[in-house]
Amino acid sequence: MALEYGSDEWIQAYNDLVKERSAGGPPYIMGTPEWVAQYEKMIQEDAEYKEAAKTWEGSVVIHILPKPEIGLDKDIYMYMDLWHGDCNYVRIVPPEVGEAGDYVITGEYERWKAVMAKELDTVKGMMQGKLKLKGDLPSIVRSVKAAARLVDLSASTNPIFPDDLSPDKIEELRKFLHEASEKFGI
Repeated sequence: MALEYGSDEWIQAYNDLVKERSAGGPPYIMGTPEWVAQYEKMIQEDAEYKEAAKTWEGSVVIHILPKPEIGLDKDIYMYMDLWHGDCNYVRIVPPEVGEAGDYVITGEYERWKAVMAKELDTVKGMMQGKLKLKGDLPSIVRSVKAAARLVDLSASTNPIFPDDLSPDKIEELRKFLHEASEKFGI
């Protein structure tokens, strides 16, 4: 049975998991809690983002659709708690928490990989229907510099992408994600 999201026990266990899995240092696999923690730290320390996002309000959720052949058997919701240039936290959350975000941007794994490779602009992707937005598009367009900086920072994490893993490593990822889902509801 999963821990209750947001409880002290959930937060402590999640932070312990991140600490344990981060011990080897980057690069981390994109979409894992340790990669998300690295990304969070980069956002929190980035002066350019803070300036660009000083009028931004609301949570942004990156919703990655499943792709079982690379170990992503379930949807991944990466929740960014953002407020006026501050990043309170970024974490993988249960689906019901992710879907309740102020701005939920949904896309296939390949789309998100293209965003991080700067082959697909997030705002253009939403306007072209390559990424689906639940939330107010004009608000995101007004904060395009902040959105662009978030993309730049995600790319600068230099992640390992799941589709670049060997079959054995894909199975390890699948097992880890399954265990994390059971414990954290993610």
